[in-house]
Amino acid sequence: MPALTLAQSSGADGATNAWSLFVESFDIFSIALILGSLVAVTLIARIVMDARQSVIAPDSIYQNLRGHLMQKNMGGVEKGLSDRTAIVSIACKAAYDARGKGRVAMRDAAELAASNACARWSRPLDLLRIIGELGPLVGLAGTVWGMILAFVRLGQAGGAAGPTDLSLGISKALFHTMLGLVLAIPCLLIYGIFRSLVEKHCNTAMAQAGELVDLIPEQETDAS
Repeated sequence: MPALTLAQSSGADGATNAWSLFVESFDIFSIALILGSLVAVTLIARIVMDARQSVIAPDSIYQNLRGHLMQKNMGGVEKGLSDRTAIVSIACKAAYDARGKGRVAMRDAAELAASNACARWSRPLDLLRIIGELGPLVGLAGTVWGMILAFVRLGQAGGAAGPTDLSLGISKALFHTMLGLVLAIPCLLIYGIFRSLVEKHCNTAMAQAGELVDLIPEQETDAS
């Protein structure tokens, strides 16, 4: 029982010391890391919600368009192309609009539209990677700045500062590095996991779009 009480007391003291250390070391670098964390949380939530096959390459849209194209039901095809979120429908819509320019133009239009759509899914991941890579650098800058201030105070005290004063100053400086690492680790982890998933779903969608584009009939032009 005394051991349990001692452990709880040590945990509470540790939490209190960590919070007081955060408050004492709060500066422009801490603000930048906190803002980066808020943006990162928003991006992660968006990526987790959107980086799914049912959103990027829904099989229902592919099967619907394929069925109408196989039956030569162009009215159903036009209705199916009204979806502007899935890569398959975006690429097929571009090819459908260019069907009067020939098969090559249709494929080029579909490929360009699909590439732009894939870039839209990759953009949040790229921003998350940038935040993850900048986090430790901002933390390191805050640490260097804190060390400079600690040694300036040491110099102003004429070298009379004790080990306790030095350890407190160094702890404040290193706190920025810890914040930067806490920001970077989840950002780069989520980026690494979901980057491969997004690429997989985009490749699937582009393959499906390529198959459907070949089924879209060219628009006959009036030779006269």
